[in-house]
Amino acid sequence: MTQLEFEDLLASDSYQTVSELSREIKAVLESALPGVWVQGEISNLTFHSSGHLYFSLKDKHAQISCVMWRSRNRDLYFTPQEGMKVLVKARLSLYEKRGVYQLDAWQMQPAGVGELQLAFDRLKKRLDDEGLFSAESKKPLPALPECIGIVTSQTGAAITDLVTVLRRRMPSIKVVLYPVKVQGDGAAREIAAAIETVNRYGKVDLLIVGRGGGSIEDLWAFNEEEVARAIFKSRIPVVSAVGHEVDFTISDFVADHRAATPSVAAELVICRRAELLAQLRYFQENMAGLLLERIRYEKVRLQGLQRSYGFRQPLDKVLQAGQRLDELSRLMLKQISHKLSIDNEILLNFRNRLTALSPEHVLKRGYALCYRESNGQHVAGTASLQCGEDLRIRFHEGQALAQVNKLLD
Repeated sequence: MTQLEFEDLLASDSYQTVSELSREIKAVLESALPGVWVQGEISNLTFHSSGHLYFSLKDKHAQISCVMWRSRNRDLYFTPQEGMKVLVKARLSLYEKRGVYQLDAWQMQPAGVGELQLAFDRLKKRLDDEGLFSAESKKPLPALPECIGIVTSQTGAAITDLVTVLRRRMPSIKVVLYPVKVQGDGAAREIAAAIETVNRYGKVDLLIVGRGGGSIEDLWAFNEEEVARAIFKSRIPVVSAVGHEVDFTISDFVADHRAATPSVAAELVICRRAELLAQLRYFQENMAGLLLERIRYEKVRLQGLQRSYGFRQPLDKVLQAGQRLDELSRLMLKQISHKLSIDNEILLNFRNRLTALSPEHVLKRGYALCYRESNGQHVAGTASLQCGEDLRIRFHEGQALAQVNKLLD
């Protein structure tokens, strides 16, 4: 029997690399299930810094990894959340590097209205815990805005109602429209961007953000976190006017004021021209009476001052003040004299002590000071002297020259 070598086995049998096999499996999977709707609960949700969305879909018995690329998830009209039940349209794919299959998702929607309500409640609680709904953060609305910005659809009924009511109440008001999508893919992103644009523009006194009524899905853009945060960051006061009276959105809670409808918002933010003119007429008619009343009050007050003691005896006040000034002057001079006397005593004491310690005082008692004649240095003892050295001796009165003849111990 002939024994085959390893090289002969390679030559006789075909083989595949891992990469080649993975690509074949990937092709089979993707061709077998090119598109399928899958319902499940979101878990292991990750919003990657690249913008891609990674998560798993699970039910009671199984789970599958999913990925939704940035180019697809940016058009979602809601924010996926952990534990939310969703419907995902995807194709089955293989992640070759790890050899695991996954769903490549390109559409996602909540699995019913109940899931949207759950997402609403979760986001509402989280933003409330962060303080976005606090009364302290609410800005007051301007009494008489000159320019009002509106963020809404250019073709919806909301803009028509808003402009009609605003023009009727105050024809001179300036209105600036920032048109946006108010529902569907990308609506939340457009609304948030428009709010930021208005703030950069800086010539708007008040901002109305809203749309007409609709289903919870239609209004969902105003429940998105990016819209809520854009409203909260706005330096311009924001009025939320979304839907009808029974509709509440996250935007309503975070805005500085909520209006039940767009029309109500227009009535809220500006008074009628006729009402303003009526107030001006009222002030004009009552101004004369108010001025006369103030004049009478000040006249009575002035008369009371004239009858007071200070006005009846002004010279007496001046004399009493002069007398008090004289008393203070005498007291001040007395205290200064006393202080000078004490300081003189102290100075005299110091002078006597210095005199007693001075060399001249010591010399008076018969002592003398001895210096070298050559350099004038003081001689403190015989150790530094030499025989024949010239000395200068200073007495209390006069000096004498001497020479060292002999050094004694």
